[in-house]
Amino acid sequence: MATEPQVSVLKVVSVNPATGEVLRDLQCAGDSEVQAAVARARAAQVAWVTIGVSRRIAVLREFQRRLHEKKSEIAAAITREAGKPVAEALTMEVLVVLDAARFLIGNAHRLLRDEPVSHGNLATKLKSGRLVREPYGVVGIISPWNYPFSIPATETLAALVAGNAVVLKPSEFTSLVALELKSLLHAVGVPQDVFQVVVGDGATGGALIHSQIDKLVFTGSVATGKRIAAAAAERLLPVVLELGGKDPMLVLEDADVDVASSAAIWGAFVNAGQTCLSVERCYVHRSLYEPFLKACVEKTKKLIVNHGLDHNADVGPLIHERQLTLVEEHVEDAKACGARVLAGGSRFPEIGANFYHPTVLADVTHAMRIMREETFGPVLPVMAFDSDDEAVQLANDSEYGLAASVFCRDDARGERLARRIQAGTVMVNDVVSCFGISEAPHGGVKLSGVGRTHGRFGLEEMVRLKYVDVDLMPGMKKVWWYGYGMNFSQQMAGFLDMQFARDLGTRLRGALRAAGVVRRKKL
Repeated sequence: MATEPQVSVLKVVSVNPATGEVLRDLQCAGDSEVQAAVARARAAQVAWVTIGVSRRIAVLREFQRRLHEKKSEIAAAITREAGKPVAEALTMEVLVVLDAARFLIGNAHRLLRDEPVSHGNLATKLKSGRLVREPYGVVGIISPWNYPFSIPATETLAALVAGNAVVLKPSEFTSLVALELKSLLHAVGVPQDVFQVVVGDGATGGALIHSQIDKLVFTGSVATGKRIAAAAAERLLPVVLELGGKDPMLVLEDADVDVASSAAIWGAFVNAGQTCLSVERCYVHRSLYEPFLKACVEKTKKLIVNHGLDHNADVGPLIHERQLTLVEEHVEDAKACGARVLAGGSRFPEIGANFYHPTVLADVTHAMRIMREETFGPVLPVMAFDSDDEAVQLANDSEYGLAASVFCRDDARGERLARRIQAGTVMVNDVVSCFGISEAPHGGVKLSGVGRTHGRFGLEEMVRLKYVDVDLMPGMKKVWWYGYGMNFSQQMAGFLDMQFARDLGTRLRGALRAAGVVRRKKL
């Protein structure tokens, strides 16, 4: 007789980072509970894939409609648990998910259908080839706290429409948002066991990694990503890893200072700087350096820092004390190494425990932690350069390679530089917004991870490619089967000459040899 999974006695606490209010205590899923969830998902996935792409798209269409109806409610829930202003919850979370659903509704059928494969080799012309895209089965997703709705939802929708079941382990800091996603999906027809949420801490995530999932999608730190990759390698578990960035912004000498400075402060301070695509390094041509700094400081001082539910707020709190301490350490290290603090540079305790003044730093160098390590806070470090080559060299002088941006008036020049920058995405005259382009793949190079989410390539990550080959002459023994001999070797040499020799004479002689009747024993 099967025994019930043992319920964990450990708990995670959901807290409003702006006020410190405890929103809810939740039990951590233990190893046996995670294993049971994956087993249920595997059993339920069989029926889910059988209903077909069209019916799964219909479920996504209903999800999109329901999410749009509840947009304000969901945005408020995101703000309460993650702290960001409601405006950002609407635009960078709800809107991103609505648009991801739009993309999948309009494109999943085409992208998932079988694809014929033509054969160029004459020896295989009597064959019919086809690519078949099959779901993995059960996809595990481990998602972060900084975008607790848009990241897991976009990944989940792609996995579900491809026919997978999903087990989601959200960050312990934003479990309630994940439960909102679960309620939405179940309400529109996704079976309960096809999409499940296992709440918990790192141990719960570890249990999911070591369970019998068929693929893992992880967004988080490099250190954790490396441990996951090592664990996945033990059984060759396929993974997608999005591991953050240290994204550079280049401001060329012909850039519009007003436009570029506005982009820089938004790119650095949106979501209190807690964005993988944040502008974490800003390089400005020396001829614009001082006016650019002046504009950034003036605009930074006008920002309203407050609780996210205040609709006038521009910048909300950091997620917790540990993140605040890291930001402080980076700023203090920069100051000790000679950087100038032009704005901010300290906590904002008058508002709450987790608030930090938006900060502009000048005269930074790559010897400082703030230019080498991911800060993940509201800090804009600015450094001067003298040439395009130097700017590209500085941009590429990082272990990370998630995204980058170039600001200039000449789009062609901007694109030329973009092609030289080592990053998964490079934007010309914009920052961060690539995450909201549903057609664009999201992911990086170097320590920023492997694989892609979003768009066509994100959907491709949710399926296995199978090649199906059908021979059109089933009653004929194949010439390449056993029974070789000298004559056959000569015939094959002629066949190779016929197809691949560069001069016409050799090709013609090869064709005659290949067409010759060869007497040989066939097995």
